[in-house]
Amino acid sequence: MTATSRAAEDGGDIIRLEEISKHFGGAQALAGASLFVRRGSVHGLVGQNGAGKSTLIKLLAGLHHPDGGRIEIDGRTFDRLTPHLAEELGIHFIHQDRLLVPTFTVGEALFLGREIRIAGTPFLDRRAMQRRASEILNDYFAIRLPNGALISELSTAEKQIVQITRALLNQPKVLVFDEPTAALVRREADILFRLIRRLRDEGITVIYISHYLNEIEELCDHVTVLRNGQSVASLPIRETTASAIAKLMIERDIEDMFPKRDVVLGEDILKLDGLTSVGKYRDVSMTLRRGEVLGITGLLGSGAKELIRTLFGLETATSGSIEVAGVATRSVTPSQATDRHIALVPEDRRRHGVALDLSVGENITLSSLRSFTRFGFLNRNRERSEADALIRRLEVKTAGREALVRTLSGGNQQKVAIAKWLSRHSEIYLLDEPTVGVDIGSKVEIYTLIGDLAARGAGVIVLSSDLPELVGVTDRILVFFRGRVVREFQSSLTTPDEVLAQSTGSAEALRNVG
Repeated sequence: MTATSRAAEDGGDIIRLEEISKHFGGAQALAGASLFVRRGSVHGLVGQNGAGKSTLIKLLAGLHHPDGGRIEIDGRTFDRLTPHLAEELGIHFIHQDRLLVPTFTVGEALFLGREIRIAGTPFLDRRAMQRRASEILNDYFAIRLPNGALISELSTAEKQIVQITRALLNQPKVLVFDEPTAALVRREADILFRLIRRLRDEGITVIYISHYLNEIEELCDHVTVLRNGQSVASLPIRETTASAIAKLMIERDIEDMFPKRDVVLGEDILKLDGLTSVGKYRDVSMTLRRGEVLGITGLLGSGAKELIRTLFGLETATSGSIEVAGVATRSVTPSQATDRHIALVPEDRRRHGVALDLSVGENITLSSLRSFTRFGFLNRNRERSEADALIRRLEVKTAGREALVRTLSGGNQQKVAIAKWLSRHSEIYLLDEPTVGVDIGSKVEIYTLIGDLAARGAGVIVLSSDLPELVGVTDRILVFFRGRVVREFQSSLTTPDEVLAQSTGSAEALRNVG
């Protein structure tokens, strides 16, 4: 055990939420959930969407009040918390959706609500604020963000840095991270992990909420598992594994996550011959058969994502050919791709996959409106019937077809993004990181859906950086490294470790690149 872990064990609990209950109307969000967090530790909080994580954290933030149970913070007991009281107690939150004013500068955002003023005057001491912000940014992140830059001009990682810096300015006792890596690339996530470990070493307690169980296993000292509004386990990480945590979350063995398919592969539906995009990928030749699930993976910049974008017409190849159902071309537009029954479910579903402020039904039929139109008039009854049928088929958890997509969980938004193309009767599905940011239960449902697509004769390409997922759900895997396909695996005969070695530049991969 590390010195830090011993300190956490000896320091007692800084947060004790015990037997908490909470109702919203007739729905019970929490039914006796408990969360005990050791001082100076990194404590993971996991559970499927709807398990109660958000409600429990909002109670800690003072945004909701409990119907029953006991709240103890740093040795003091409270009936309820308020946002102001939570901040006074040293509890700060780093939110998934980066709650920052986009039109503020970095300096304005950092000191919003806690402005430093010139002694004895009501005037702001802008130099002092800039100096203090620069010190913390340099100390913790070794970076300098221009104080005059607007929040809207920053990258996702930089916005997160501003949020963390805002919290550090207040010398927090507890930092709560809500899905902090959902929009980060691996390099940025590694920087965040180093920072969290440093904060723990300095005595700050961290609550870490994530769907990524490998992050929980790598980063946390303890983990609490919620299921159906109850805490079903609270364990030291050293005594458990990601697989065991997943089983607690979904009440099934991890081996059952990838439904077995028995599909007879058909004829080639997609063929690439020497496809090249200068500076992105080179000489890619491959086939996809009806009923096949083909995996593609590679590090950022390997060319894998750019290939997917080319197949849907978002980028253009410089040489080679794309053959769909026997018809070859060098490049296509998105309109031509959809006419050739190619569908793309993008990684960022909220920005590019669904229209959040349209209803579930409107999203499902969005790409196939022409099939419901005659003489310029939309047949609403047929459109509604199609939407309802796909909602039932994909088991989309929604209040109904009229519900806004933004009210759905991430996994159900992903189902709607796929349903949109099912409505168009697509035959080739390009799934870019199809389970990013969704919980374990929703992942299993998406894996089942992928199998169903293959069983009905579609060809499916899955681009994923989740290697256990890729091995579990696909028939074959192509590994990209520095713009080339360096290895092909039969999924049933390989392991995630073997795939990782190729994608990160093993000796064999380097030889294949030349």
